[in-house]
Amino acid sequence: MIHQQDIRRPLGLPREIPGERLVAALDTARTAPTLSATKLIKGLTLQATDLDWSTGTGPLVEGTGEALLMAMAGRRGIAAEFTGPGATTLAARLTV
Repeated sequence: MIHQQDIRRPLGLPREIPGERLVAALDTARTAPTLSATKLIKGLTLQATDLDWSTGTGPLVEGTGEALLMAMAGRRGIAAEFTGPGATTLAARLTV
């Protein structure tokens, strides 16, 4: 899912990921050892604006489930898709 969006996003080829699949991917990404999501989202609350999904505690970061998944995968260039008091913190973490 992440790699597919790596290709689709720059090409402007949107894909609506079914909600149940996206929720499963978000839940997995939070703690997947191959992703650095635990460090990226530490101390933040992530809230999907298009799904019934959230995680964490701390300043709020809101965005689509897809954007949150891409952030947890460490993908850059998506900071503009987030709002909330924790958005600048997450954006800064994605640049290192």
